[in-house]
Amino acid sequence: MSQLANKTALVTGASRGIGRATATALAAEGAHVIIHYANSAAEAESLAAAIRAAGGKADIARADLGAPDAPAALAAQVKTLTNGRLDILVANAGIGGAAPIAEQTIAKFDELFAVNVRAPYFLVQQLLPLMPEGASIVLLSSLAAGAVVGDLSAYSSTKGAIDTLVKHFAAALGAKNIRVNAVAPGVIETDMSSFAKSDAGKDFTLGIQALKRIGQPDDIADVIAFLASDKARWITGATIPVDGGSKL
Repeated sequence: MSQLANKTALVTGASRGIGRATATALAAEGAHVIIHYANSAAEAESLAAAIRAAGGKADIARADLGAPDAPAALAAQVKTLTNGRLDILVANAGIGGAAPIAEQTIAKFDELFAVNVRAPYFLVQQLLPLMPEGASIVLLSSLAAGAVVGDLSAYSSTKGAIDTLVKHFAAALGAKNIRVNAVAPGVIETDMSSFAKSDAGKDFTLGIQALKRIGQPDDIADVIAFLASDKARWITGATIPVDGGSKL
């Protein structure tokens, strides 16, 4: 039997990149996956169709996680789509943005924290009533939370906040046997890390890694699927680097 059979899962930012790979991996393990998207409706629909064609179960839900009321609105959709039970939350949605400190704007800084920190915090809050004993929450951190990589001071701060939230959430929810962990990807071949597609970007990436290839979304998705499963039943409060040995 698939390890996530009869489980329900929400993956935010699931229409592309790591989120898409994660939704696919969870569905392959038997989970009913709710595919969240903000703007990429066609991509979300195509992913849902692909999961269903492979024999899985998927639905889609839309919310702009930069809006203050988005977590509550998304939680309401999830409650309806899952009949009031959510076993797995993967808070993958996020935005990036590089800028030197002297050029950073208040508007961009606030947007980064709204999407990358405020949204997952309040999404956890709003979804807790749906989460049974044994549920799993996985947040997305980053290599940049613990290492200086380019002009990412504001973005890196949001991921440092995620590392802190993981510990607080894990401590607060442990009595309910709800596990909370994070994965910290390095450079992954996605739209957010498009610089790695250039020769210079690829050379830089391989130069900071022990493993000499560019990471792929599936590399992250497989670890998330593990953390979501009972195989990770004794892991909580951890941020796991999944970065090919970057910045060792």
